[in-house]
Amino acid sequence: MKKTFLAVLMAATIGMTSMAASAQMNEKHSMGHMKNPKVGGAEMSPTKNIIENAVNSKDHTTLVAAVKAAGLVETLSGPGPFTVFAPTNEAFAKLPAGTVDTLLKPENKDQLAKILTYHVVAGTVTAKELVQKIKAGGGKAMLTTVSGGTLTATTKGGKVMLTDEKGGMATVTIANVMQSNGVIHVVDSVLLPN
Repeated sequence: MKKTFLAVLMAATIGMTSMAASAQMNEKHSMGHMKNPKVGGAEMSPTKNIIENAVNSKDHTTLVAAVKAAGLVETLSGPGPFTVFAPTNEAFAKLPAGTVDTLLKPENKDQLAKILTYHVVAGTVTAKELVQKIKAGGGKAMLTTVSGGTLTATTKGGKVMLTDEKGGMATVTIANVMQSNGVIHVVDSVLLPN
């Protein structure tokens, strides 16, 4: 009697484990990545480019408006690949009052483009690769941005932190949003170059 009960219990456990494993396998895309997280309430498709996905995020309307004003839509729709640290609307709202409106003016297009490209790194750098770079760098990794500036990546409490050239900090709140031309990591602050 005991042997039969144990056998049933073992079979049930094995069955549940394999069901969980197959459910996990189904979560993976054909690209081999786990299912993309939603951003701003919208599905982010790994077959769409950075701009095609960003326009669907309710949390990134300011960023999209800024990218359009800076004339960077074509660049960020290009083949890349790019790693974009994408500030949310709340991140832009943290800037001093009137800053965003001023930056969106046509006469400030170059300054806006510099700030936005400061959030972009050439190549696809996943969170795992970023953490590996931080470990290899003894606790920090220096990232060269498309604007030519530097971001310093560190980890704190299991989260990736970015420090800009002015000493401002941003936390990666959603990592590894895979795109057809790179990856987006959502950040909670706007990073500013010198």
